[in-house]
Amino acid sequence: MPANFNVDPRSGVPIYVQLIDQVKRSIAVGALHPGERLPTVKQLAVDLTVNPNTVARAYRDLERESVIATSPGRGSFVSEGDAQTRRTVSDVAAVKLEDAVRDARSIGVERDELQKLFDRFIDRWYPHGGNQ
Repeated sequence: MPANFNVDPRSGVPIYVQLIDQVKRSIAVGALHPGERLPTVKQLAVDLTVNPNTVARAYRDLERESVIATSPGRGSFVSEGDAQTRRTVSDVAAVKLEDAVRDARSIGVERDELQKLFDRFIDRWYPHGGNQ
């Protein structure tokens, strides 16, 4: 499998959440493709030296969000479809934006100032109102 997962038990972020975020990010950046098989719960737990229940929880949550599909006896696979991939990309962006807003607020950046910064970066990366 091309995606390389890792966890940091000291990060303060639950391991299952780290796994969910990494699967979504791998899909968003194209390291995992629709229909691609994920490692088994047991294999990923061994690789990461975590409890298999932790991996199983991440997979259940990803399946509930339709990011992956699990077939008994066959394994877990990245869900098919462009709409799902776009939603996953949006989820990854939302997590990063929320982190940035939380960090800005924690260091005292005022709302209006943050909005100006956001607008500046939107204009820089999406010139002329384009989508790309």
